[in-house]
Order: sequence, then structure tokens, then C-alpha cells
Amino acid sequence: MRNYHGVGMTGEYPYLYHCMDYPYAGYNGTIEPNMTMCVESYIGEEGGKEGVKLEQHCLITDSGVEVLSKFPFEKALMDD
Repeated sequence: MRNYHGVGMTGEYPYLYHCMDYPYAGYNGTIEPNMTMCVESYIGEEGGKEGVKLEQHCLITDSGVEVLSKFPFEKALMDD
């Protein structure tokens, strides 16, 4: 499962809700070049009590997305 949200100290606005949550929590907005966003993935057993969120900081550009995070994840966290 992935979450997408902004960067900063204002509740991580703009937060992009999952499609199942949009009807009651979503809002209209625009993602534009030069905005930064975080892509957050939860790694753990579904329904389990433990897991980790891996996050990458990205810059939105005119041609796509540039990953700004440079620190590598531990290989053990990336294996299925």
C-alpha cells in the first residue's frame, strides 16, 4: 500500500487519499512542477502488528518525477 503526501510541517498537505477514502476525505487539487511529494510504502504483513514505512522524497518536474532521496534502503527491507 502506498501513500502520497506533501512535505513540511502543515499536516503533509497535499495528501493524496486512496481511491476508497476519496468520497469522504478527498478534495480537488493540482500537482504542478516544482512541488515536492513523498511516496510512502508500508512493508509488513497485512493485518499484522509490525511493519515499516519506507519513504522517498520526490520533485515533480515538467517531464515527470525526480527522486531526491539519496540514502539507500536496506536490502533486507526490500525483499519480498
